[in-house]
Amino acid sequence: MARVLVTGGAGYIGSHACKALAEAGHEPIVFDNLVYGHADNVKWGPFEEGDIRDGDRLDVVFARYRPDLVMHFAAFAYVGESMVEPAKYYTTNVSGSLSLLEAMRRAGCDKLIFSSTCATYGEPTALPITEATPQEPVNPYGATKLMIERAMQDYAAAYGLRWVAFRYFNAAGCDPDGELGERHDPETHIIPLAIEAALDDTGERRFRVMGTDYPTPDGTCLRDYIHVSDLADAHVRGIDYLLGGGCNTAFNLATGTPTSVKQIVDAVEKAVGLPVPTDYAPRRAGDPAALFAVSDMARDVLGWTPRFTNIDETIATATRWFAGCNTMSVDAPSVLSPMPARAEETV
Repeated sequence: MARVLVTGGAGYIGSHACKALAEAGHEPIVFDNLVYGHADNVKWGPFEEGDIRDGDRLDVVFARYRPDLVMHFAAFAYVGESMVEPAKYYTTNVSGSLSLLEAMRRAGCDKLIFSSTCATYGEPTALPITEATPQEPVNPYGATKLMIERAMQDYAAAYGLRWVAFRYFNAAGCDPDGELGERHDPETHIIPLAIEAALDDTGERRFRVMGTDYPTPDGTCLRDYIHVSDLADAHVRGIDYLLGGGCNTAFNLATGTPTSVKQIVDAVEKAVGLPVPTDYAPRRAGDPAALFAVSDMARDVLGWTPRFTNIDETIATATRWFAGCNTMSVDAPSVLSPMPARAEETV
């Protein structure tokens, strides 16, 4: 068993990772400021409230639990927001991560699994994306994640840090057992927005498709949607890899299958059994026509392959949670609670 400090462990991906850690026999210790996380997501280990920018608070937690390694999810992750509030992203994603790295050094904790992103690749000139694709981010969010990948390399050379970085593509779906779901405020992920629009019997919510004239089969953007439980599984495998002496490495986590926005709408309608009221708008600036990847390295090195490779299956797990046909917490927000009617694909 490993004792794992999970920053951002009360959030969407972090909480799913904590469940996977516990099921694998590890002990997750959640460290979260609850800005976007939810305390009722913490079910598999102790909870410590705090901000990664607070070095003194981190020192207390490291001394109390003496974790074997850290999983670092804590970050702001809205691409559009990062364009208009870059200071927020550099302060937390960069300064906060450096604060965490320094706390790890002071505590003698030398192993880190880092939540990175495909946004570090920017707009690739060739597809599918591999780990060798040049990293040229086009927004502050991607830039901040790339900076920490570089910092980890430098900390490894100077201080002996051992690390793994996982570059996610579009996280999607909910816990198949119904214990955890996807709760963002504001919600910007495409699948929840489509489900909410379909379930809204008031007719006020409408799903917005941004661009129908891309050079793709149906004119809408293509993205690679990876189930959140598959992301969690990769993180557990990252522990075995680091504890087994694995080299410092970055891995793509993706299905390799591109799915269009229109295909998402069709799959949601199939899962819900209701139409998705849809509006069409011009392209959003900076959105590439297609982003998808191969995860051969994760397969060959970690033995990881995604279990959810069919978008219908992924959307079914989300629909069950959003429709309430599960063990959702009683204080989870209604799928029909007020929020902006927009669709922003984030990674």
